[in-house]
Amino acid sequence: MQLGLDFKLVEELVAGVDEVGRGPLCGPVVTAAVILDPSRPILGLNDSKKLSQVRREALFDEICEKALAWCIGRAEVEEIDTLNILHATMLAMQRAVEGLSVLPRLALIDGNRCPKLAVPSAPVVQGDAKVPAIAAASILAKVSRDREMQSLDLDYPGYGFAAHKGYATAEHLEALYRLGPTPIHRRSFAPVRLSLEAAIPVVPELSEGLAIVG
Repeated sequence: MQLGLDFKLVEELVAGVDEVGRGPLCGPVVTAAVILDPSRPILGLNDSKKLSQVRREALFDEICEKALAWCIGRAEVEEIDTLNILHATMLAMQRAVEGLSVLPRLALIDGNRCPKLAVPSAPVVQGDAKVPAIAAASILAKVSRDREMQSLDLDYPGYGFAAHKGYATAEHLEALYRLGPTPIHRRSFAPVRLSLEAAIPVVPELSEGLAIVG
């Protein structure tokens, strides 16, 4: 059983920031910024990928209730295709931090680089497994995006979005080849671009080198 991070590591007015959705072939990249309240412990915080869906859903509600401030940011498919996924992710993180109702004294960003912010910031490699506020942000971002992909599965049946959340699984690539891209597919990503151009067929066998889990 995953016990989670020590809540005593929470620092006052420090925002944790994380993203979900850099790798998928479709849908937005979603980020979250969270300022935890040291006086309101949340047990079991950890990297969202280490938690079950049921546990993530329960923690999502608890974080929203107990955090001093939180905000979900995003960048849309059109922004990803225009800016590239890295810059779109930085933009989404910027939006999440700027949307906080409480000004943090510091923003800790999961990864090795920071977006341009009006407050001091620092990157933390694998921060979602080290910093409680970043772990909380990873949970909010993942649950929010997963819910959206489940909803989009109803709008675009046949692609399996509810199961793979847009990642390049064999099922997704087969549907992309058979049905063609939807409006929520990222045209700048190679499998989608190739399926549009019909230069090189997108076939399920390509999935071995493309599948990403996050």
